[in-house]
Amino acid sequence: MLPSGCAKSRQLTDVLETTLIASAIIFVGAIVQTSIGFGLAIIAAPLLFTLSADYVPGPITIVALALSIMLTLRHRQNIALQGLGAAIVGRVPGSVAGGFLLVWVDAKTLSLGIGLSVLLAVVVSLTRLRFSPTPGRMAFAGFVSGFMGTSTSIGGPPMALLLQHEAAGAMRANLSAFFIVSCLLSLAVQIPAGFMGWRHFFLALPLLPAAGLGYWVADRYAHRFPQHYIRFVSLGMCGLSGITAMLSYWL
Repeated sequence: MLPSGCAKSRQLTDVLETTLIASAIIFVGAIVQTSIGFGLAIIAAPLLFTLSADYVPGPITIVALALSIMLTLRHRQNIALQGLGAAIVGRVPGSVAGGFLLVWVDAKTLSLGIGLSVLLAVVVSLTRLRFSPTPGRMAFAGFVSGFMGTSTSIGGPPMALLLQHEAAGAMRANLSAFFIVSCLLSLAVQIPAGFMGWRHFFLALPLLPAAGLGYWVADRYAHRFPQHYIRFVSLGMCGLSGITAMLSYWL
């Protein structure tokens, strides 16, 4: 049996290692989201959940909120608030439904849901489907985004599918503005559900610098790489992380 001092030292080392790995995951996810407008949670949520279930959905929602604020300020001249209204209206009941799911399912089932959500997002992104962002479709996408975002922290794909053929600047701006409202709604549901408290908040704090660094790197260098290259690399990483989350359900 280890002396108490050694046990505490080992525990501190484990916490530092976990935080460093989580920060590296957030760094990569922030680069992807800054480059294409979404992707932080798709990449990070399955891997963070495998690392520690406490990271999902609360802490990653805090990080997504901070990154969305940075991106919204960066692309604020391209925001079209009128088009986002229907999506935000649909987002409210979707968030409530996602909150009920959090209360009803256990951690392993949530891991399976995260993996399936990610793989579905990858499949949809690879299709040639084209949907015009009508108010009805925006409201429905907002509902699905709220349900997925509150329960698994992965709420971007439904909105990204509708906006994927918009100009790059407009897509980033409108997704980021929507994600700010989305994250706030998700947090409002996650807090009473017990998935967002002070413990989760303090887990999120060390991840914020990694998100900021990822934003800075992508904003400075991502334009040097073809957009389709970034997109397919990120989709490959998403697929791998989704499979990892699903495997953890059976292992």
